[in-house]
Amino acid sequence: MAGGPWALAANLPGMLSGKLVTLVHESDALRGNPLGDPFVRELPVYLPPDCGKDVPLIAVLAGFGGNGQGALHGTPWDPSFPDRYERLLKEGLCPPAAFIFPDGFTRYGGSQYMNSNATGSYEDWLVDEVFPYVENELGVGGRPARRGLMGKSSGGFGALHVCLNRPEMFRALASHSGDAYFELGYKPDFGRLLEVLEKHGGVQGFLDAFESAQRISTPMFIAMSVFAMASVYSPDPDEPLGVALPVDVQTGRLREEIWSRWLEHDPVAMAEQKGDALRDYEVVFIDAGLTDEYHLQFGARQLVESLKAHRVSVEQQEFDGGHMGVRYRYESSLPFMTKALSR
Repeated sequence: MAGGPWALAANLPGMLSGKLVTLVHESDALRGNPLGDPFVRELPVYLPPDCGKDVPLIAVLAGFGGNGQGALHGTPWDPSFPDRYERLLKEGLCPPAAFIFPDGFTRYGGSQYMNSNATGSYEDWLVDEVFPYVENELGVGGRPARRGLMGKSSGGFGALHVCLNRPEMFRALASHSGDAYFELGYKPDFGRLLEVLEKHGGVQGFLDAFESAQRISTPMFIAMSVFAMASVYSPDPDEPLGVALPVDVQTGRLREEIWSRWLEHDPVAMAEQKGDALRDYEVVFIDAGLTDEYHLQFGARQLVESLKAHRVSVEQQEFDGGHMGVRYRYESSLPFMTKALSR
């Protein structure tokens, strides 16, 4: 095969034209968090070649079960985020931009980049600490017109949630297969959570088994993802471990009062109520695969419909594929994001 597998990569791994800088940040927002998770965290940052003082700063938010470092690793067949960006940069499709890869991981696998009294203040950490710290240290970003958020899966949800909650801080967002329309995306997994909890004798037994397991099975991963969502969507100090589950663990009956709390955080509902806050954004990019295992293409369509009703300009794309293995989709949003924040 002419060129071999290396022909598919923009660069050999580790042969970037720009540079990666790893900062270490001590967070006041995460200090003393309920799970005892680290409040001192690494912040990998990519800086483009000839990085100037007016370069945009974009946070790339990892999905559930991932952390910031994951975006930095790739292979010739599946290049890392910096490799993909540099290829676009060299082809003239993107202007220079800097990227942060924050670590929003928790004991339960992810924070959804939200504030929760069951996990910690991850929205405050990201917006009020991470961005100012990187901007002060490296001289990039510095104002809303030069800041953006992007991510996939839970990271896409995080970009949507944070921008809808704190729209004044950013001017561009991209959500790749982001969690939306919870009725289709989450409910099918509730029964799997109940089966795993019953097998392990309840929530604590499940958590003990999960943390001691040599291999995380698919049912355990699904159960943990539902529990993690409950920890941020429906925290409750009066429930076991401070987390209110959306279903009764004995009967499986939906707990309507808890489920309604989840729905308040659904980006579809948030867009209906707050969508006009994104009207001044330079770009709002939303995509999903046509065979997404969580049916997020339907949530994306509803989300776009709500935003357009608020006269928000949206770049919507759908592609042939599912939920996994889609980080190549960043190549679709990066030109929009970097150009919008460089004007």
